[in-house]
Amino acid sequence: MTMPVLFIVMPAYNEEENIEQTVLQWYPLLEGKSANSRLVIADSGSTDKTHEILTEMQKNHPQLEILSGTGKQHGPKVIALYDYAIKQGASYLFQTDSDGQTNPDEFPLFWQLRDQYDGILGYRTVRGDGFSRAVVEKVVCLLLRIYFGVKVPDANAPFRLLKSDIVKKYLYKMPPDYNLPNIMLTAYLAYNRENIRFNVISFAPRRGGG
Repeated sequence: MTMPVLFIVMPAYNEEENIEQTVLQWYPLLEGKSANSRLVIADSGSTDKTHEILTEMQKNHPQLEILSGTGKQHGPKVIALYDYAIKQGASYLFQTDSDGQTNPDEFPLFWQLRDQYDGILGYRTVRGDGFSRAVVEKVVCLLLRIYFGVKVPDANAPFRLLKSDIVKKYLYKMPPDYNLPNIMLTAYLAYNRENIRFNVISFAPRRGGG
């Protein structure tokens, strides 16, 4: 039986306080997957030591890759990461952020369900990053309901396991510099009634940095 190729992808910008711990937490999840699986971090535009830390960590983490030249904005980095993973032959894409707010211990349940769904998306019932951001998320979900007629509990959680083929189906409908790709991807999946599921996840305050 062929082992699946998993690409864990993360955008990063000025994460020197978080990036080492983030890699150490997420990298072990590649174990038991295809040797072609990767942890790919898009670091472009950082003005701190993020890039230097990642470069040093590559010496002991051969499946860690750095994607450069993506600009410093979060949305275009996510698009570039998805595009890169698809072109490298990933079977599954898992996107999260590099700021320490998501918990890798919650990934195995998503992975266990991977054959049953085209996508499994995180749902933040409690957010550690402040009331205002929770309100913004509720407004986004309301707008999706108004404009697209779809009802989703969380449109933008950076904790999503997706089959590569389903991402490829919608990714290239967005320009490379689009700022809200995960929201739009959620809308596409829900509007087209793709086989998706929302799982509750925790969402902690940032560990540090900006």
